[in-house]
Amino acid sequence: MQHLILLPLILPLLAGLLMLLPPLTHSRVRQRNVAMLLSAVTVLISALLLQQVQQGLIGVYALGDWAAPFGIVLVADRLSTLLLLLTSVLAFCSLLYTFGPQEEEGSFFQPLLQFQILGINGAFLTGDLFNLFVFFEILLIASYGLLMFGGGKTRTRAGLHYVILNLAGSAIFLFALGILYGTLGTLNIADLALKVQQLDASNAALVRAGGLMLLIVFGLKAAMLPLQFWLPAAYSAATPAVAALFAIMTKVGVYAIVRVFSVIFGDAAGPLSGMAGPWLWPLGLLTIVIGAIGVLASQDLRRLIANLIIVSIGSLLATLALGHATATAAALYYLLHTTLVSAGLFLLADLIARQRGKARDRLVSARGMPQGILLGCLFLVGAIAVIGMPPLSGFVGKVLLLNAAGTVTEMLWLWPLLLGSSLVALIALSRAGSTLFWDLAGAPQDHIRAHPAQLAAVLLLLASPVLLSLFAGPVTDLVIATAQQLHDVNGQIRGVLQPVDFWEVK
Repeated sequence: MQHLILLPLILPLLAGLLMLLPPLTHSRVRQRNVAMLLSAVTVLISALLLQQVQQGLIGVYALGDWAAPFGIVLVADRLSTLLLLLTSVLAFCSLLYTFGPQEEEGSFFQPLLQFQILGINGAFLTGDLFNLFVFFEILLIASYGLLMFGGGKTRTRAGLHYVILNLAGSAIFLFALGILYGTLGTLNIADLALKVQQLDASNAALVRAGGLMLLIVFGLKAAMLPLQFWLPAAYSAATPAVAALFAIMTKVGVYAIVRVFSVIFGDAAGPLSGMAGPWLWPLGLLTIVIGAIGVLASQDLRRLIANLIIVSIGSLLATLALGHATATAAALYYLLHTTLVSAGLFLLADLIARQRGKARDRLVSARGMPQGILLGCLFLVGAIAVIGMPPLSGFVGKVLLLNAAGTVTEMLWLWPLLLGSSLVALIALSRAGSTLFWDLAGAPQDHIRAHPAQLAAVLLLLASPVLLSLFAGPVTDLVIATAQQLHDVNGQIRGVLQPVDFWEVK
């Protein structure tokens, strides 16, 4: 049973390889069917892993039976399995959306999606920094190809910026790994946390430099100011299924920040504890501001949604900068909410664009939509969730973020920006909704209707804020337990370096 930890990596890897071989390589229908089947299996495996770690134990899979810190290990704790389940659900919905008409999809589209999922799952499960770099590269290489599908000047320009920035980030990542390994002699995350606790003062400056270089890399992945400018162009240019899956990409950067700066440079790190907070706090707040400005300036729906993601990233980073378990729990709940809703809105934007004719998703007067009432209701649900209005999960998430601020100074900075960003989202989405669904300049084309599979994918994702609100109590308990386990640094060290097979624990 312990091999289940490995399956979220094996399944997308095998799926991607099989799709490159006959008889799947020339049949998009077969590729989609295989992808959907394995994606559904991954959702079940992820749910089983999440259920198993609720006992509080940490599952460790040592590849080649070489134990940490010398071997390569996969770590399944509450945080990694929670985000693994989130990725699996998101991937399932994105793949379901591809069952509709996708004229831009080629024979390599589905394999690249599988390799993208492999990289994301691996980043969440790996127990050492070098393999975090490896999985970063896998997901980035796949994303380069996915971003360029369909061609065109806009995608080429966005893809070029995206590639150059991430290549620079990869180089910095390697420099940081070299510094940390040369100083501490290990790259296993739990072992690094132990070595940092015993660090000699003469090496503290080098380790701090390596840690701050990691913060730059993870900030680039998360689209933190001033490294956020690639996101609106890349996300708005990508095909809808890719944009929906990309909603988890920035969260990989957020996850890396949470993992590294809560475990390695957490409360037990002596003079290096909390080293990310003084940087994350102002940059997170400024990211909210720049994202809000981008929301107001957006001239099309997809770019508006992309800028809303920047606002959510700023909210997450500013909250994580507070550095305690309550703030981490609030950020995790909000992360679940914003990832699923953003992905649903990207898919919905494509359905709207297909039914508006030449205007596509631009916020201008255009012909009516054959399914305007249905799409308008879905848009309303997504807008209420993103704004943070009751009774959906956006409201619960915003309340948790506001409660995370414990001092008057934190409240004076965080509260106005969080509430102000909600007001900006209300204004922008109200303007967008009134333009898309009320400012009509022609009769709808009745023959253009959404494919049932695409509608199902959007409905599944936009049902998430309702479900997260209905089950806010259990989900909140889950994220609180996850945050407490993450901030228990000594427990993390024992769980990885002295593992217990949690499948045998009753």
